[in-house]
Amino acid sequence: MLKKLSDTIYYLPNQNDKERPTLGLVCGEQYSLIIDAGNSTKHAENLINEIEKLDVPPVKYLVITHAHWDHFLGMNELDATIIVNSETNRRLKQWQMFSFDDHSLQHYVSSNKMSDFCRKIIQEDIPERDHFTLPSPDIIFENTLTIDLGNKICLLEQIASTHTDDSTIVFIPDEKVIFLGDSAYGTTTNSLYHFKQSLLLPMIEDIQKYDAKWFLLGHESICDVEEMDTYWRELTTASEAVLTDSMQHSIENFTKANEREPNDNEKFFIQAFVNDRILQLRNDS
Repeated sequence: MLKKLSDTIYYLPNQNDKERPTLGLVCGEQYSLIIDAGNSTKHAENLINEIEKLDVPPVKYLVITHAHWDHFLGMNELDATIIVNSETNRRLKQWQMFSFDDHSLQHYVSSNKMSDFCRKIIQEDIPERDHFTLPSPDIIFENTLTIDLGNKICLLEQIASTHTDDSTIVFIPDEKVIFLGDSAYGTTTNSLYHFKQSLLLPMIEDIQKYDAKWFLLGHESICDVEEMDTYWRELTTASEAVLTDSMQHSIENFTKANEREPNDNEKFFIQAFVNDRILQLRNDS
């Protein structure tokens, strides 16, 4: 069910058991804009059915926040102008070359081009796949883009991100609402979950320059300012403690600097930054 954040902003909450991220709807006086297309045709159809229950202007635009499958595989269900940044466009081109029959999907899993969980979702929630193809984006932007929905401005920006190099965020100034997609998360490389330490502070700076009150995240749905400030604080204090690839030394550094032991969230983040150091050492060797 779509949840109402304001008279002009709605969101479909994430469902982590089905790898369904938060989807957004922003409504102006003339047009509406969707943020992310969902992980499948069924996910997108669920969003469409919910929008049809509302008295809102027609959907004209669809913004894809980044080229991870759970955010775009539903986009051919949405009759809208597709907007992506140039790096997202480059990555989507790889997916446009895929075939989606069962044999091909299994081949992509075996060759590490797709996770087995992704395969299962596609098979369950995209039932008609004989001629399934992904459309090409209509608007490809560099750095920033402003969309006017009719007395409702949406500011799009590709930012530095610890999650992926093609993250787009969407800020609605008059509502002080920002859709972050997955940009504030870490990522998994070679089975290690890590936060890209070098990008953490640039990312936080890129996001905090917007005067947001509400933050919509891909897999937490919605956070207020206090919750996000806690998240940033835990991330930065964890990062500051990690100077080597040693978890033990990092915990000791944290405890000394903060005069307390890290909480569970901070321990998780410390391990993620330690993992980033480990991956850097592997790449340098």
